[in-house]
Amino acid sequence: MSGGSPHRRRLPIPVPPECRELIARGGLVVLNHSGGKDSQCMTILLSRIVAREQLLVVHAPLGEAEWPGTIEHIEKTIPDGVPLILAPLASGKTLLQRIEERGRFPSASARWCTSDFKRSPIERELRRYLKAHPRFGNLLVSAMGMRASESPARSKRPAWRRNVRNCKAGRDWFDWLPIHALETDDVFRIIREAGQSPHWAYAAGMSRLSCSFCILASRTDLSRAAELRPALYRRYAALEKRIDHTLSPSRMPLPELTGVPAAPGRGDPESGL
Repeated sequence: MSGGSPHRRRLPIPVPPECRELIARGGLVVLNHSGGKDSQCMTILLSRIVAREQLLVVHAPLGEAEWPGTIEHIEKTIPDGVPLILAPLASGKTLLQRIEERGRFPSASARWCTSDFKRSPIERELRRYLKAHPRFGNLLVSAMGMRASESPARSKRPAWRRNVRNCKAGRDWFDWLPIHALETDDVFRIIREAGQSPHWAYAAGMSRLSCSFCILASRTDLSRAAELRPALYRRYAALEKRIDHTLSPSRMPLPELTGVPAAPGRGDPESGL
């Protein structure tokens, strides 16, 4: 559980007037938490301005593709008394299974991994939660830790918008990016000043936390992930061969891209040992 001493420095969170009104009316504020630094920073900041009985943390577990210890890290760093719900894929299939079925990895232009494994399961569980807890009056603010400095695409995203797709059945649903304007240094400082530590993968050399082997990862991150998770790396490399499609948009196979060999190891499904 998170605690932390009083903070000497606080960066203001711009709260849209409509958001303030929804919170004042008792609406539910959902913290979409990946386990990464931005989600953690956002959770710290919003827990200061929203009553805990109006907060909910939701996480879409990614199974084998997820960094070990992610759910435990979330549980350790969210405020006491704030519920955490998980939003798994309804079919129970893994990301690797879905990639093999499709015969292709996701891409930056076709990020079905995000829609299938994160957005859709999370929205499903939030609709259920809101229906099961009428005290929130069908009012929901879905907060996400996206920041403008992460990419040109994210810089163009509005920090506050009505989610028309989910404004049905009497629901008022808004998407909010409360830390959109923060820089990476701000994020790590807020976590540190709250008396917390980021997920262990950052200290191990990863620059971001998503799937262990992400289609958007840099070559450096993929190489480090291959060193940290060798058995899973070999499975990804073997999958590339089977479906004749690469994780990287460069179309370079992982062993060539990372410089890390991917010979099957003892106990791997591909090795026969």
